[in-house]
Amino acid sequence: MANFEAYQEYQRIEDFEEDSPPGEDDLLVHVPEGLKESWHHIKNLDNFFKRIYHFHQKNGFACMMISEFFELIQLLFVVTFTTFLVNCVEYDVLFANRVVNHTGPGQNPLDRNKVTLPDAILPSEQCTQRIQENSWIIFLLIMAAIFWLYRLVKVFCNVLSYWEIRQFYIKALKIRMDELCNFTWQEVQDRLISLQREQQMCIHKKELTELDIYHRILRFKNYMVAMINKSLLPVQLQLPLLGNVVFLTQGLKYNFELILFWGPGSLFQNKWNLHPKYKRNGNRLELAQQLSRVILLMGLANLLLCPFILVWQVLYAFFSYTEVIRREPGSLGARRWSLFGRLYLRHFNELDHELHGRLGRGYKPTSKYMNSFTSPVLTVLAKNFAFFSGSILAVLIALTVYDEDVLTVQHILTAITVLGVVITIARSFIPDEHMVWCPEQLLQCMLAHIHYMPDHWRGNANKSETRDEVAQLFQYKAVFILEELLSPIVTPFILIFHLRNKSLEIIDFFRNFTVEVVGVGDICSFAQMDIRRHGNPTWLSEGQTEASIYQQAENGKTELSLMHFTIKNPRWQPPQESSVFISHLKEKVQHDAQGGPSTQLLLSEAPLCTSLQSNEPGSGPDNLLASVLAHPILTASGLQGRDRRFIPPSTAASAAASVLASLSTSQLPHSSRGRSHGLLHSSVHPESTMYRSDRTVIDSMSNSDSHIRSNTLQSEFASAEMSLHAIYMHELHLQTSHPERTSGQWQNPVPMRDLHTNASFQANSGLGASISMPTPVHLGGWQEEEEENEDEQEINNGSTQKQNAGSSC
Repeated sequence: MANFEAYQEYQRIEDFEEDSPPGEDDLLVHVPEGLKESWHHIKNLDNFFKRIYHFHQKNGFACMMISEFFELIQLLFVVTFTTFLVNCVEYDVLFANRVVNHTGPGQNPLDRNKVTLPDAILPSEQCTQRIQENSWIIFLLIMAAIFWLYRLVKVFCNVLSYWEIRQFYIKALKIRMDELCNFTWQEVQDRLISLQREQQMCIHKKELTELDIYHRILRFKNYMVAMINKSLLPVQLQLPLLGNVVFLTQGLKYNFELILFWGPGSLFQNKWNLHPKYKRNGNRLELAQQLSRVILLMGLANLLLCPFILVWQVLYAFFSYTEVIRREPGSLGARRWSLFGRLYLRHFNELDHELHGRLGRGYKPTSKYMNSFTSPVLTVLAKNFAFFSGSILAVLIALTVYDEDVLTVQHILTAITVLGVVITIARSFIPDEHMVWCPEQLLQCMLAHIHYMPDHWRGNANKSETRDEVAQLFQYKAVFILEELLSPIVTPFILIFHLRNKSLEIIDFFRNFTVEVVGVGDICSFAQMDIRRHGNPTWLSEGQTEASIYQQAENGKTELSLMHFTIKNPRWQPPQESSVFISHLKEKVQHDAQGGPSTQLLLSEAPLCTSLQSNEPGSGPDNLLASVLAHPILTASGLQGRDRRFIPPSTAASAAASVLASLSTSQLPHSSRGRSHGLLHSSVHPESTMYRSDRTVIDSMSNSDSHIRSNTLQSEFASAEMSLHAIYMHELHLQTSHPERTSGQWQNPVPMRDLHTNASFQANSGLGASISMPTPVHLGGWQEEEEENEDEQEINNGSTQKQNAGSSC
């Protein structure tokens, strides 16, 4: 945790009345007749809302139960097939090390000399005898059977649980199963909020808000995001020769959650309340010793189970990846967002499908940035390896074409396969000589989607140190597999020797950063996105925050999370402090937009700017974002616009401010509950294909298709809007915290404290002339992708030599 050591003695953050909505005392609830189903006065709303969310994201009852069923089958298959391979196959016969006599009386011995698969399989009686004589096999089979029965009982309980959720969707939310895929999560959430007014699912609040639902679904994940943000969890290790290494696997994350949240001896007495003793300051040392003992026992249990978990990991990896590697050897060189990256880059109160969609958009620019780093020595070696291996492979292929009997020669097929893998791997290290990448521009494209970037990356995009830090967030698939295989061995040592040392800091963290919200329970105070309590003055909250250094979220997490949640949930009414911050940000955007390029110019240059970054045509929001990212480079290089005018050099911040000023990002919270997203009439180019083509397509669709298309387009615009906010806020943060880096910019920043909140500012600035979208923005509906599928996305492997990595476009 940044500067954590300087604040060992924590003070309890005082409770504020704002944490609990006013007037929401315990209520006597009257449940109307006809609504008395099993959904009023739900005891565990956390579990209930999680099941509703997962039911929607996993496409309903049938898909979920089929997946559960095949998980059972997979476990049974792996255990049975492995036992068969170990005990029921005669490998001497299979490898032809022992001759098998196939001849009978009166038959020529040369008539049948090939070994068949049945010859290598032992009879069932002999196979059973081998298993019975091996006590280790019997012990492992008994453990596997117990675990399988446990999974079977859990699946049966899940069937009953999700059948209830299915009935809830049909009867309470009025959503049929065949229409579920047409509803976005925001639409389901709106129906939940409306249902609360009729049928009190939560009896401690009259109405639910979007933030209440997010808090319950993401209660523990928000704690994990906050602990990663404050560097509290020991996932960054200093190793000899390797230096700083990030190690966070599924097994290690599971142990963290087991120790802290829901396991025996955890800090929570139930799913929604921290144990009262952890809220008191007097016994912090005793509680730290108690937590240290729990961590020690958990580490020893992991050490004891290490051989069994390791065997399972190896078997599962072998069955899962061997065929993929044989078919696509280059898949090991593909990249994926690491588990640490998913927590580091995650906003507070960001659901899984929102995170997957955002990181999916950042996949290509991040891949291009990583591919722009190549080693000249490695490139020369790779070219020669590819040449020699390709020459030998060409000869073997030619021989097999001439006479197929060559395939019967021992190890010929193995040689062909190995040579093909070597060639594929070697070619992945050879850059595309026709492609030229711009590291700084690619880093800015990454920032537009991932929203978080350390300050020292700016201006150092062409350095290997920056590339190594990005690799911690965006790792190779091979590294992911290796880490998961090493996890059973490394996890016990991290728990025993690293996490135990953090016991007192963990106790202090949960005491100081836990607040109780009526109708929700205990949550991480960072998840409230309270600028006053956790804002950072260098992230546009100067004069609004009272947070000390250790109370501030790092990297602008509070401010960016607030903007992300506000854009994704346009009907949410922020509390007073959040409303003030949003209003100040809008005013600063309007001020900076006055000296920036016009939105009309940016839209007119959108196709050109997009072509500089991608060879593929983009949608309207993509073109708009691309023009903002590339406009400073176009103007600095002296290029002319379509109207043949020269534009003075400008920054990405000024371009983003111009577009954001034309977007109705969010009205003042007290003026209207609903908000719309649209562009100013004066800023929309009349010939812009961005709008004309979309309107033509929408008009030609049926009503249902138009609804889906409209929701998708609005979701894309909301994502583009958040990307612009991320760029703009990062630029202003650099101007505030590192003014020497921006001394050459053409406009001076205006401090937030010099701006005055005015409810009529929006009308005076001309936003009243904006053209709103036809319907309010409803976001969500992204299919929740499996982590394995994310790794199979298309990757552009083209890159340049290292000396070209620092060149500007």
